[in-house]
Amino acid sequence: MRNVIIIGSGCAGNTAAIYTGRAGLKPLVISGHEPGGQLSLTTEVENFPGFPEGIMGPQLVENMKQQASRFGAEYLSGKVEEADLSKRPFRLKVDGEWHECRTLIVASGASARWLGLPNEQRLIGHGVSSCATCDGFFYRDKKIMVIGGGDSAMEEANFLTRFGSEVTLVHRRDEFRASKIMLERCKANPKIKWLTSTIPVDIFDASKNSVEAVRLRNVTTGEEWTQEVDGFFLAIGHVPNTQPFVGQLDLDAEGFIVSHGGARTNIAGVFHAGDVEDRTYRQAITASGAGCKAAIEAERFLEAEGH
Repeated sequence: MRNVIIIGSGCAGNTAAIYTGRAGLKPLVISGHEPGGQLSLTTEVENFPGFPEGIMGPQLVENMKQQASRFGAEYLSGKVEEADLSKRPFRLKVDGEWHECRTLIVASGASARWLGLPNEQRLIGHGVSSCATCDGFFYRDKKIMVIGGGDSAMEEANFLTRFGSEVTLVHRRDEFRASKIMLERCKANPKIKWLTSTIPVDIFDASKNSVEAVRLRNVTTGEEWTQEVDGFFLAIGHVPNTQPFVGQLDLDAEGFIVSHGGARTNIAGVFHAGDVEDRTYRQAITASGAGCKAAIEAERFLEAEGH
């Protein structure tokens, strides 16, 4: 029986582990869907406080893990296949084995949607990104391409014009899902070029470990061409890793956890942290802050019960 189990080993999960570990709760961290979270897909992180020269994403996550381990956190590789939150102790099935806990912190994150292009995964962190705020700075005076047609695509494209010499927004349809105000803001930006009814077919050059061009196809005419580009940003949404909790935790239409104040969910003793609930900021520092909040709430919850 564990006092607390934390699902997820990104910034939110590791910070929660540091805090619950220091409180003497001996947390068990289940590595989750993507060990290390979104930062494991990032190269250099320059906006996390305390690292004036920046730090590599995987290194930052590893530092947090070592810090949590020092305070007694244990790590279990694997992902939650099934969860029973109907009564306490809560039960979680990981790789066929059930684990029980008094409190649960869900920090399983949200995975960026990818297009599934042949070279896409090989170039993540080498010119392919799903986070303009994280990586835009590295594309100063470079050619940038943004894929998407919703508000997040408009926001990313607008933001990236601060850095890039030009930003091409590619959308598979000729109409956009984005709100009128966001669309108008982008259309008023002279740095943004538009390619509608167009889809990317592949990204080059994986052999050089950098993005140099994108092969595109017009879905109406079938015409294909290659366009030079230095940065390829996907803004087609995120998928929260909440599948085991459907029908138990309150989730919104897209599957993100609905907060019931602070880090609380609709089930007493179950707390949320990071991108699994946060659909607005999605930064390493906000995820860490959320992990801190969830840990403090879990600690107080257990204290009130006399544990």
